[in-house]
Amino acid sequence: MSMLASFLEDALAVKVKTDGIDIGGNIIKPEDGSTQVHLYLSVFSQEAKAYLIADAVVSFLLERLGNLLIDETTLLWSVRDQVQQMQTELKRIQKEGEGTSLAFERQRQLRWSYSHVVEEYIVGFDEDIRQLIAQLVNEEKYRVVSICGMGGLGKTTMAKAVYHHGDIRRHFEGFAWAYVSQQCKRRDIWEGIVLKLIIPSREEREEILRMRDEDLAKKLFKVQKEKKCLIVIDDIWSTEAWSTLSAAFPNETASGSKVLLTTRNKESALIADQEGFVHEPDCLNEEKSWELFQRKAFPRRGDSDFGINKDKEKVGRGMVGSCAGLPLAIVVLGGLLATKETLSEWDMVNRNIRSYLSRTKGHEQARLSEVLALSYHELPYQLKPCFLYLSQFPEDFDIPTKKLVQQWVAEGFVFPQDEIEGDETVEDVAEGYLHSLINRCMVQVGVRGSIGKIKTCHLLDLMRDLCLLKARQESFMDIIDHWFGNETLGAFSSSNETRSIRRSRRLSILLREDVDDLTLPQYKKKSQPEFKLLKVLDLEGIKGPKVKLPAGIGTMTQLRFLSIKKTLIRELPSSLVNLVLLETLNLQTINKFSWESTVQLPDVLWKMVWLRHLYLPKWCGDVTDKLQLANLINLQTLVNFPANKCDVKDLLRLTKLRKLVLNDARYFGNFVKIFDPLRNTLNFLMSLSLKTDILSFPDKVVDLRQLLLGCPCLCKLHIEGRIENLPEYHEFPPCLAKLTLWGSRLQEDPMKTLEKLPNLRYFSGWEVFVGKKMVCSREGFPQLKILLLRGLPNLEEWTVEEGAMCSLAHLGISDCYKLKIVPEGMMFITTLKELEIRWMTRAFKSLLQEDGEDFYKIQHVPSIVFLN
Repeated sequence: MSMLASFLEDALAVKVKTDGIDIGGNIIKPEDGSTQVHLYLSVFSQEAKAYLIADAVVSFLLERLGNLLIDETTLLWSVRDQVQQMQTELKRIQKEGEGTSLAFERQRQLRWSYSHVVEEYIVGFDEDIRQLIAQLVNEEKYRVVSICGMGGLGKTTMAKAVYHHGDIRRHFEGFAWAYVSQQCKRRDIWEGIVLKLIIPSREEREEILRMRDEDLAKKLFKVQKEKKCLIVIDDIWSTEAWSTLSAAFPNETASGSKVLLTTRNKESALIADQEGFVHEPDCLNEEKSWELFQRKAFPRRGDSDFGINKDKEKVGRGMVGSCAGLPLAIVVLGGLLATKETLSEWDMVNRNIRSYLSRTKGHEQARLSEVLALSYHELPYQLKPCFLYLSQFPEDFDIPTKKLVQQWVAEGFVFPQDEIEGDETVEDVAEGYLHSLINRCMVQVGVRGSIGKIKTCHLLDLMRDLCLLKARQESFMDIIDHWFGNETLGAFSSSNETRSIRRSRRLSILLREDVDDLTLPQYKKKSQPEFKLLKVLDLEGIKGPKVKLPAGIGTMTQLRFLSIKKTLIRELPSSLVNLVLLETLNLQTINKFSWESTVQLPDVLWKMVWLRHLYLPKWCGDVTDKLQLANLINLQTLVNFPANKCDVKDLLRLTKLRKLVLNDARYFGNFVKIFDPLRNTLNFLMSLSLKTDILSFPDKVVDLRQLLLGCPCLCKLHIEGRIENLPEYHEFPPCLAKLTLWGSRLQEDPMKTLEKLPNLRYFSGWEVFVGKKMVCSREGFPQLKILLLRGLPNLEEWTVEEGAMCSLAHLGISDCYKLKIVPEGMMFITTLKELEIRWMTRAFKSLLQEDGEDFYKIQHVPSIVFLN
């Protein structure tokens, strides 16, 4: 209690008094020696800005007090009651303040949550890109082409523009991109490149993963000799890194394969190829810097009524000049100022920039670091912990955004009171936070899903350095890095002593792939830490334990997030019942031979009433005959619903469900029947999958019309199994964007119905149609971006009328053996960027070669790939 009292004395000594709100508190120590805490909130006016600041302090107190008071039950409840009273009063202030500056702030946040500005901004690189393309397509010389320069200069952005350029896509036959950075993991890099160049079957992939390093290098070497490949090695730091990789790359250009390097170290470029082409881009000039800044700072600059205030332009140009022509500094500054509406706000940022830059001596790299530091300083309070949380991920790691959002919620960075009225959830708010960080160019978009949603994100090296620095300064997280046998707290360790892990607020352990023992080196001869305050435990992909999750998991009663995904765990302890605060539970384990598994799951889930996301294994074992899930009324995600152990009618009680996956075809029909009578609906369900992993599609008929009536708000739908007839187009949910139909075996052409769906952006059909003729009509599929046609056994004629699929970007055709030619209308789809032909007849493919009769239909497509 002495530690608690000291904390409170420090925290409450500094009262927050701003715009009419006073928050403070007292610690009272009666004669009996107990400790009492009194928090108070005084309200003098109802300015909206005060609500935001006061709410930040209350959130701060909640997090800190919640962690410190866990074993002091009486005191905890006393403080909790007082804090709840304060929050109620703050809610009242918020409502009374609507229509003033709070509403304006909310409007601004909403604009950023759905902003389109997550693309790469390329300004001033046209000549650089032209030179690089010319050297890469020249087969006579330059095996290695390098882009060399300081951090923040735009090397990776330039390489991406080259990598996706139409001339490059038409010239090379295979493409691969590998990140290296400071931790050069040779095996991972070689594997990743090989898998991208050959696009293997499952059997080939498993064979590659089992190869010895020497054989893997030979395989990669051979692929580059057999076809023209472009391999990008991004951010290679040292000559030693290239030396470890070079055995897998040919020394001559006879085959036409090329390597494109980006590096800060010119020596690395020269050792890769003494005769190679080294390009050193310049910083942007004043006008190009201002053009780049405008694209980021003024998202609406393309609007007809847009204009830049002259005073703003003067201040803006001065700040841009401080960036020394470095693109990264400019876009980060632009992202920061895009959130500032008034001239006075711009003036404030300008003063801060001058203050930050006064610490430097004019060097460009130092100026960049200070601009990045300012971007963190200017973050709203709710975004700072979200940004610092990214410090736990390894360098160049692709961070899964869905899991990241769930972990932010579990850590308490987003509170239930942050949900706005309507259907928005805390996960939606957290996703908005991520978009805000992306719009500020502090986080980079990684992989996008089939309908445009961000699947992964990552940090640039310099931004990660800032993240690590700030996390260390604020004692935000401890990191144990075992990648190189390091048994200290990595960058977070003290030069004198390692801070006690027992008192860590957050702990990240980075393990090598060959680590089986989870015992921390610091505790080999001591008792293991209990981590009773841990909120997030993510064990995804670890090798051990191999059978049963330790019973000690039951002592971590504060866990909100637990994942054993892709582990070999087969049995869960009964002590799991103690984890009643869990919000996300992922049990999708694997076995040694496949990606599906059976986990012995005791009937304890029904007690976890706060669960929001539940990912079950493929099969739930035989420990219990029944699982009770009906009372999990907060569930939003339910993957692998165990229909053999639950009553499918219970799903109707899970009214907040947004995503549902059923994997047992025996119960698909029973599921559809729960929507009879028609008043039974799942109104919030946005994603539904009825799928199996068996080799053949289910033969039972799925009543699609009744299913759609019961799920009126679907955005994504995946169905495996026969469908006798498609419903009329107006019976589909209007927001349906992604549709996958496998094994439908429709007699009538499905295109005449599906092409009328106004928001359909992705359609994949496998054995969807057994007829001979298919037509895509003029103005049909107005939003379709991706079309995948596979396994249409009888299709002989496919007609695409001019004006059809006017937005199509990717087309895949596979296993349609009777289809003789591609449609004439393909030549009118000017938006098409990728065409992939897989497992088609030799005659069909020969027509599409550059000297083939039908090449004129697709000659405008930048990337054409043939796979067998």
